[in-house]
Amino acid sequence: MRGRHGQESRVYAITSAPRALAEDVHARTVRYLTSMGIRTGCMLLLFVVPGWWKWVAGAGAIFLPMIAVLFANAGRERPVPAETLLSSGDEPPELPRLPYDPNTEYLA
Repeated sequence: MRGRHGQESRVYAITSAPRALAEDVHARTVRYLTSMGIRTGCMLLLFVVPGWWKWVAGAGAIFLPMIAVLFANAGRERPVPAETLLSSGDEPPELPRLPYDPNTEYLA
């Protein structure tokens, strides 16, 4: 696609733009703290619930930290999408130019 002064310009897909770092860190922190809150609940349930529920709460208290760390560390890696929306053969057609008459007074 031709841009100003005859230079080639590229049309970028907005989906290829990464998320803001602050937004990404906030989302990972919320996921981690939510998982740790559930783990804390499982630890407290170990002292309250009887029978096989105690085993479920124990399994949650043991395995949730591993899962929480995996989800918290899964962050900014994204698949690399196409770099531009237009491939080299998909040039848009030239638009017709409107006639310009230098003698005509235009409203400013």
